[in-house]
Amino acid sequence: MAILAGAVTGPVAAAGAPPVRSSLLWATVNICDTDAHPDTVGVRGAMPGSGVAAEQMHLRIRLQYLSGPEDEWRDLGAAGDSGWMTLGSARVKQRQAGRSFVLRTAQANTVLRGLVSFEWRRDGDVVRRARRQTAAGHGPTAGADPAGYSTSRCRVAG
Repeated sequence: MAILAGAVTGPVAAAGAPPVRSSLLWATVNICDTDAHPDTVGVRGAMPGSGVAAEQMHLRIRLQYLSGPEDEWRDLGAAGDSGWMTLGSARVKQRQAGRSFVLRTAQANTVLRGLVSFEWRRDGDVVRRARRQTAAGHGPTAGADPAGYSTSRCRVAG
C-alpha cells in the first residue's frame, strides 16, 4: 500500500474561512485496476486550510464495497483503512493526500468507493470535521493512472 504525500496548493488561506463548505474539500478515486496498478484502488482527498497556523489538518481514507441485495455500502475493514494521516498546518489554501490499496483476489469483481474523513485539530482537539464520498471530476490528482483520472467508483476485475 502506498501513501501519496500531501500536496500544498496556492497561497495562504484567509483566517476564519469555513473549510467544511469549501469546494476545495473533495475525495476521488484516481486509480482503478489499471495495467500499471493491477488489483489496486487509489483514493485521493483534498482539504482546504482554515488559515489558522495553530491548526493541523488530518485525513483518513476508508474503502467501502457495495454489498447485499439492497446495495449497502460497507467498510472493507483494516485492509481498506489508511488510518489518520497528518497533512500539516491549516494555514495553507489546500492540502491533498492519497493512498493506494492493493486488493486480495477474493475481493475481485467488487464495486468500491472511498469515504474520506477530514479533521482540523488544535492542540489535539478536533475543532471541525467533514466527510466526503468519492466523486468524479476532481483534480489535478498526483499519482492518477491514467493522468487526470477521477471517478466516484471502481470495479476491480481481479
